[in-house]
Amino acid sequence: MTPSTLLLATMLVPLAGALLIPMFSARPNIRDAVSVITATVLFVIVCALYQQADSPASLVLAEPLSGLQIAFSVNYFGVLFALIASSLWIVTTLYAIGYMRAHHERNQTRFYTLFAIAIACVMAIAFAENLLTLFLFYEILTVGTYPLVAHAGTSEARAGARKYLLILMGSSIAFFLPAIIIVYLQAGTLSFSEAGVMAGNMESIYIAPLMLLFLLGISKAGIMPLHRWLPSAMVAPTPVSALLHAVAVVKAGVFTLLKVVLFIMGPDVIAQAINSQYLLLLPMATIILASLVAMTRDNLKERLAYSTISQLSYIVLGALMVNQAALVGATLHIAMHAFAKITLFFAAGAILVATHKTRVSELNGLAKSMPVTFMCFAIGAMSIIGIPFFGGMWSKWYLVSGAAAFEGATWLGWALSITLMLSTLLNIWYLLTIPINAWFKTAPANEPASGEAPLPCLIAMIIPCVICIYLFFQPDIFLQLAHTIVGGDNT
Repeated sequence: MTPSTLLLATMLVPLAGALLIPMFSARPNIRDAVSVITATVLFVIVCALYQQADSPASLVLAEPLSGLQIAFSVNYFGVLFALIASSLWIVTTLYAIGYMRAHHERNQTRFYTLFAIAIACVMAIAFAENLLTLFLFYEILTVGTYPLVAHAGTSEARAGARKYLLILMGSSIAFFLPAIIIVYLQAGTLSFSEAGVMAGNMESIYIAPLMLLFLLGISKAGIMPLHRWLPSAMVAPTPVSALLHAVAVVKAGVFTLLKVVLFIMGPDVIAQAINSQYLLLLPMATIILASLVAMTRDNLKERLAYSTISQLSYIVLGALMVNQAALVGATLHIAMHAFAKITLFFAAGAILVATHKTRVSELNGLAKSMPVTFMCFAIGAMSIIGIPFFGGMWSKWYLVSGAAAFEGATWLGWALSITLMLSTLLNIWYLLTIPINAWFKTAPANEPASGEAPLPCLIAMIIPCVICIYLFFQPDIFLQLAHTIVGGDNT
């Protein structure tokens, strides 16, 4: 198949799955098999596209206005994002089969259908040739995942979904769309470019305010104070939480933000802009504040949600430091965080299915009856923290190197390093204490033995857990892509 055909297939295959899945709503085994097969086929297609990423490929769907196209192209950054999303779609579907059935969730067919549509949107975002195309599918992703957040149908779920939609759509309309219009009026194009399109097209004094609009408008990246949608969405089932935190939504946010920094604004333009370095204060504050809030949360999924908010700002921080090491670290952290965080959410869901427990304070001694789950949780946590022998160490390594190489104000360079070190200590406290207490503290005397979650949940949880270890020893696939993306070999 040609690269152009593969490019089109990345979007059509999930949509085909979304059409087929409802046809088998009365035959859940076949329906679930269709979901797994569709996810696997997509992953194979993305791997084939990775092998041919050097070959130019593009696709134009429409040109609503002269010079404004809805178009797609193959690029290394898109391939990286697509590899992460397509591989995690497989394990999330496997996990959902065990979770949804064991938890007796209603509307399972709707879940699998909407999940497939969300992945199609992710593929469109990954390979968007310009900012207009990316924005359109960024918004479709928000609308398409709204019913997933409200999946339970309770008043709490509907309220969480409304907040999810209001914050994400509101910030896009108020900040993201005006920023896109400004770029088009100043540069005359929205197409992504290796050097960025704003160089020479805007006075330096206006670069930082424009970048601030993007930071606030791309609220899927979880920057405070536009972060509340994320913990509110935790009312959704665990497979949806995994979709939000690891596979699609938040990763679409940080992917979009990095695309803006690298290929719209341009790292050199941001570095030379007046007062742009003070934009770093937003992700720095988010990293620390979200970590402090996570420490106070007894609900396990809510604690993990605030952990995600903090970890996303590592990526934002790396993007805004705009030196090579930091940008590589930010790009690499998209992958490392995805595999580690999905492991943590799968473990949280397994605990819920097996024991009906949702609070951290209820987990003491539980590892004796759920050893696989808490071993996976510990490995995911250590990768998030950045401990050696787990993949998360490498993205943290590059981010810390980027902070050490920062060329702005001296006090800010020190503050960057202190922020990263302090947040790592906080990560240890609010994440690693969970499996430690589960292994070494004593469970209540009358606590019944629970056993592990269903086998599909365990298999799906073990796969990204093993990948967290594998990526320490073999980070090359994502590391080489990150260097290529930042180095400008391919946009």
